[in-house]
Amino acid sequence: MALHIVLVEPEIPPNTGNIARSCAATNSVLHLVEPLGFSIDDRSLKRAGLDYWPYVKVLVHPSLAAFLEEYAGRRMFLATTKGEKLFSEVEYRDEDMLLFGRETAGLPRDFIAANRERTIRIPMSANTRLRSFNLANSANIVLFEALRQLGYPGLE
Repeated sequence: MALHIVLVEPEIPPNTGNIARSCAATNSVLHLVEPLGFSIDDRSLKRAGLDYWPYVKVLVHPSLAAFLEEYAGRRMFLATTKGEKLFSEVEYRDEDMLLFGRETAGLPRDFIAANRERTIRIPMSANTRLRSFNLANSANIVLFEALRQLGYPGLE
Protein backbone atom coordinates (compact mmCIF):
# COMPACT_ATOMS: atom_id res chain seq x y z
CA MET A 1 0.00 0.00 0.00
CA ALA A 2 1.40 3.40 -0.94
CA LEU A 3 0.46 6.93 -1.77
CA HIS A 4 2.40 8.83 -4.41
CA ILE A 5 3.63 12.41 -4.08
CA VAL A 6 4.36 13.91 -7.49
CA LEU A 7 6.41 17.10 -7.68
CA VAL A 8 6.13 18.70 -11.12
CA GLU A 9 9.24 20.77 -11.86
CA PRO A 10 10.20 21.51 -8.26
CA GLU A 11 12.62 24.42 -7.88
CA ILE A 12 13.79 24.60 -4.26
CA PRO A 13 16.01 21.77 -2.97
CA PRO A 14 15.06 22.00 0.74
CA ASN A 15 11.35 21.62 -0.10
CA THR A 16 12.03 18.46 -2.09
CA GLY A 17 14.34 17.18 0.65
CA ASN A 18 11.66 17.74 3.30
CA ILE A 19 9.04 15.99 1.17
CA ALA A 20 11.44 13.09 0.59
CA ARG A 21 11.84 12.77 4.34
CA SER A 22 8.05 12.62 4.76
CA CYS A 23 7.82 10.00 2.01
CA ALA A 24 10.45 7.88 3.76
CA ALA A 25 8.61 8.14 7.07
CA THR A 26 5.25 7.18 5.53
CA ASN A 27 6.28 4.59 2.91
CA SER A 28 5.05 6.93 0.17
CA VAL A 29 6.56 7.06 -3.30
CA LEU A 30 8.16 10.31 -4.49
CA HIS A 31 7.97 11.22 -8.17
CA LEU A 32 10.07 14.08 -9.54
CA VAL A 33 9.02 15.46 -12.91
CA GLU A 34 11.75 17.23 -14.85
CA PRO A 35 13.03 19.78 -15.44
CA LEU A 36 14.17 20.16 -11.85
CA GLY A 37 15.46 23.46 -10.52
CA PHE A 38 18.43 21.66 -8.93
CA SER A 39 20.58 18.59 -9.23
CA ILE A 40 19.39 15.49 -7.40
CA ASP A 41 22.80 15.29 -5.76
CA ASP A 42 22.53 18.92 -4.62
CA ARG A 43 24.00 19.28 -1.13
CA SER A 44 21.06 21.26 0.26
CA LEU A 45 18.64 18.64 -1.08
CA LYS A 46 20.50 15.89 0.73
CA ARG A 47 20.83 17.98 3.89
CA ALA A 48 17.07 18.60 4.01
CA GLY A 49 16.39 14.88 3.58
CA LEU A 50 19.05 14.06 6.17
CA ASP A 51 19.93 10.38 6.13
CA TYR A 52 16.51 9.29 4.85
CA TRP A 53 17.38 9.14 1.14
CA PRO A 54 18.16 5.37 1.16
CA TYR A 55 14.61 4.77 2.44
CA VAL A 56 12.78 6.78 -0.20
CA LYS A 57 11.51 5.29 -3.43
CA VAL A 58 12.23 8.11 -5.90
CA LEU A 59 11.17 7.94 -9.53
CA VAL A 60 12.31 10.63 -11.97
CA HIS A 61 10.29 11.39 -15.10
CA PRO A 62 11.61 13.41 -18.07
CA SER A 63 8.40 15.46 -18.47
CA LEU A 64 4.82 15.80 -17.30
CA ALA A 65 3.65 14.23 -20.58
CA ALA A 66 5.88 11.18 -20.00
CA PHE A 67 4.63 10.85 -16.42
CA LEU A 68 0.98 11.07 -17.52
CA GLU A 69 1.52 8.50 -20.25
CA GLU A 70 3.17 6.06 -17.85
CA TYR A 71 0.43 6.42 -15.22
CA ALA A 72 -2.60 6.83 -17.48
CA GLY A 73 -5.72 5.53 -15.78
CA ARG A 74 -4.44 6.14 -12.25
CA ARG A 75 -6.36 8.37 -9.83
CA MET A 76 -4.64 11.73 -9.59
CA PHE A 77 -5.43 14.83 -7.58
CA LEU A 78 -3.97 18.19 -8.56
CA ALA A 79 -3.21 20.56 -5.71
CA THR A 80 -3.87 24.18 -6.64
CA THR A 81 -5.03 27.30 -4.83
CA LYS A 82 -7.98 27.37 -7.26
CA GLY A 83 -9.04 23.76 -6.62
CA GLU A 84 -12.67 22.67 -7.00
CA LYS A 85 -12.75 20.66 -3.75
CA LEU A 86 -11.15 20.98 -0.37
CA PHE A 87 -8.40 18.39 0.04
CA SER A 88 -10.35 16.92 2.96
CA GLU A 89 -13.49 16.31 0.84
CA VAL A 90 -11.79 13.65 -1.27
CA GLU A 91 -12.05 9.98 -0.34
CA TYR A 92 -8.48 8.82 -0.86
CA ARG A 93 -7.52 5.31 -1.93
CA ASP A 94 -4.39 3.21 -1.99
CA GLU A 95 -2.08 4.19 -4.87
CA ASP A 96 -3.61 7.67 -5.34
CA MET A 97 -1.25 10.21 -6.85
CA LEU A 98 -1.06 13.68 -5.31
CA LEU A 99 0.39 16.25 -7.72
CA PHE A 100 2.03 19.53 -6.73
CA GLY A 101 3.53 22.15 -9.03
CA ARG A 102 6.50 24.48 -9.00
CA GLU A 103 6.94 26.74 -6.01
CA THR A 104 6.77 29.89 -8.14
CA ALA A 105 4.01 28.95 -10.59
CA GLY A 106 2.18 25.81 -9.48
CA LEU A 107 0.96 23.24 -11.98
CA PRO A 108 0.59 24.24 -15.66
CA ARG A 109 -2.65 26.19 -16.17
CA ASP A 110 -3.73 24.16 -19.21
CA PHE A 111 -3.23 20.93 -17.24
CA ILE A 112 -5.38 22.27 -14.39
CA ALA A 113 -8.07 23.50 -16.82
CA ALA A 114 -8.27 20.09 -18.50
CA ASN A 115 -8.63 18.34 -15.11
CA ARG A 116 -10.78 20.70 -13.01
CA GLU A 117 -12.79 17.84 -11.51
CA ARG A 118 -9.59 16.44 -9.98
CA THR A 119 -8.32 19.67 -8.42
CA ILE A 120 -8.02 20.09 -4.67
CA ARG A 121 -7.12 23.03 -2.47
CA ILE A 122 -6.11 23.75 1.08
CA PRO A 123 -8.31 26.50 2.57
CA MET A 124 -6.62 29.72 3.57
CA SER A 125 -7.72 33.17 4.65
CA ALA A 126 -9.18 35.37 1.92
CA ASN A 127 -7.74 38.36 3.78
CA THR A 128 -4.14 37.34 3.30
CA ARG A 129 -1.56 38.53 0.81
CA LEU A 130 -0.08 35.04 0.62
CA ARG A 131 -0.39 33.27 -2.72
CA SER A 132 -0.15 29.79 -1.27
CA PHE A 133 1.34 27.63 1.44
CA ASN A 134 4.92 26.35 1.25
CA LEU A 135 5.24 23.33 -1.06
CA ALA A 136 6.60 20.98 1.60
CA ASN A 137 3.88 22.01 4.06
CA SER A 138 1.16 21.60 1.41
CA ALA A 139 2.36 18.14 0.44
CA ASN A 140 2.39 17.08 4.09
CA ILE A 141 -1.06 18.47 4.80
CA VAL A 142 -2.62 16.52 1.92
CA LEU A 143 -0.49 13.40 2.46
CA PHE A 144 -1.46 13.11 6.10
CA GLU A 145 -5.16 13.59 5.41
CA ALA A 146 -4.98 10.74 2.89
CA LEU A 147 -3.04 8.57 5.35
CA ARG A 148 -5.54 9.37 8.12
CA GLN A 149 -8.42 8.28 5.92
CA LEU A 150 -6.61 5.06 5.06
CA GLY A 151 -5.92 4.29 8.75
CA TYR A 152 -2.18 5.08 8.60
CA PRO A 153 -1.30 1.81 6.82
CA GLY A 154 2.00 0.33 7.91
CA LEU A 155 2.71 3.19 10.31
CA GLU A 156 3.05 3.03 14.08
